[in-house]
Amino acid sequence: MNPRVRHVSTTNNHLLKLVFTNGEHRVYNCTPLLNFGVFKELNNKQYFSQAKVIDGTVVWPHEQDICPDTLYLDSTKESNPTHTEYAK
Repeated sequence: MNPRVRHVSTTNNHLLKLVFTNGEHRVYNCTPLLNFGVFKELNNKQYFSQAKVIDGTVVWPHEQDICPDTLYLDSTKESNPTHTEYAK
């Protein structure tokens, strides 16, 4: 089983900065999702910034979510994480 999300922060260019339960810092690009169904609402940067972690994955207020396995497998390792306080 892949690790789950422990912490998420967002950027203005639709990236999710993630910390996983194994301590890895990774970045997931949401841009490819922005033209599909329920994910179109994520185009609104204020709404996108409301991402939070519930039960090991990233969710938004209107019940959009991304599978934690997808977040892990389709993200890239962050070379210089700025949110190291969440690595423990």
